[in-house]
Amino acid sequence: MIAQNDSTLSSDRAPSSFDSQIPAFLIGGTASGSGKTTITLGILAALAARGLAVQPFKCGPDFIDPTLHRMATGRISSNLDLRMCGLGFCRKTFSRRLSGQDVGVVEGVMGLFDGNRSSSAALATALALPVVLVIDARSAAESVAAVLKGFEVYDAQVQIKGVIFNRVGSERHAELIRGAVEHSCQARILGFFPRDSRFEIPDRHLGLHMGEESPLDGIQLAGLVAAVEKHIDLDGLMSLGTSRVSNQVDSPLQLRATSLKLAVARDMPFCFYYEDNLAILEKAGFELLMFSPLHDQRLPAGMDALYLGGGYPELYASALSRNVAMRTAIAAWAKGGGVVHAECGGFMYLCEELIDLDGKAHAMAGVFPATVKMQSRLSRLGYRQPRLRKDCLWGKKGEALHGHEFHYSVIERMDSDVETIYQLEDGRAEGFKVGNTVGGYIHLHFGQTEKNVDAFYNYIMQIQKG
Repeated sequence: MIAQNDSTLSSDRAPSSFDSQIPAFLIGGTASGSGKTTITLGILAALAARGLAVQPFKCGPDFIDPTLHRMATGRISSNLDLRMCGLGFCRKTFSRRLSGQDVGVVEGVMGLFDGNRSSSAALATALALPVVLVIDARSAAESVAAVLKGFEVYDAQVQIKGVIFNRVGSERHAELIRGAVEHSCQARILGFFPRDSRFEIPDRHLGLHMGEESPLDGIQLAGLVAAVEKHIDLDGLMSLGTSRVSNQVDSPLQLRATSLKLAVARDMPFCFYYEDNLAILEKAGFELLMFSPLHDQRLPAGMDALYLGGGYPELYASALSRNVAMRTAIAAWAKGGGVVHAECGGFMYLCEELIDLDGKAHAMAGVFPATVKMQSRLSRLGYRQPRLRKDCLWGKKGEALHGHEFHYSVIERMDSDVETIYQLEDGRAEGFKVGNTVGGYIHLHFGQTEKNVDAFYNYIMQIQKG
């Protein structure tokens, strides 16, 4: 049941030349752990199994859930984050991705109202989407009606049109819930989903397992689809409301007569990329050359710059260290003046050593005179708006970027003479610069700062001109 049509990953159906109304809704939860990701995956896969063109989205900065959406539908899932990406980007991207599809499904983040202006509720309001609330009914019965009622009246702008009760134990359990909800609440009951450990998605320190790792195999996903068809009213979901989509999407990016080749590290150690970032880079004039620091022996031929995203280098530290040819090639590129941008896991790889949780040191590329060390507790988490301390490959001094930080490692050692180019809101200096290499823990999103992608392009052109 896993979608296999790779042709849909880079290009959707041809958009129409006029506005249209397409069914769309947001699936939110009362809290993290309510089961909204499992429910969302099941709904995505079940709608796709019906032959519908399902366009998924993810509220928030998470990298992992979009890969699960892609596993279920065969389509790229865009992150929509009002704080990190901006309202304009969210509206335009939602409209562009949804155009020509049969249904749009947005997975929320945390609890529905958690996160203030970056919350699922704020996004649903901004996009005029009906909300389907997932409530964990385990260890409760009539009391879940009070929970639902509270969510319904908390913010009148948020239209909670449907509810799915998760981890329901029996028919009797469902009937107790139904009686209380139908008496007290307005939301339409769209399903009672049973407790079933087969559908639990394994997690680890940075979240759930990636879609590329097949956390649910074909048999499990087929079982999830069958359970959704049996226990959730998909036709009712499709009738909750529609969104108006338009193809008129403006962009400040320049049109390029020539393209630059950007080598992008993309494998399991380096798998955290915002798909819309890659699209923005392509639109700015970059040809993306994907390669694997884990498996390849050399960098892509003809490359003009290098982009190392985040991921799980700590899980592959030994294998990355053993690939001496690639480490040497990347170090030679950077130390020879080549342009490099590295984020989080990519930055860790560019340091001299990575110390794992067992205390073992692994040799890395050695571009930054630094050692990073994994720890069992979260180091930093949150939105970031770095301001440039000086001119660099991302723009002029004083300009602001947008991104997110989430990591368990810490910098144990960094030579004091290494430049920093980011000034954060809390006063911290971040973003380390050696030659034409910039690296740090912040994952940038270009949704509000496409002009800085132009600056990146122009910086590379200037370097090449000498």
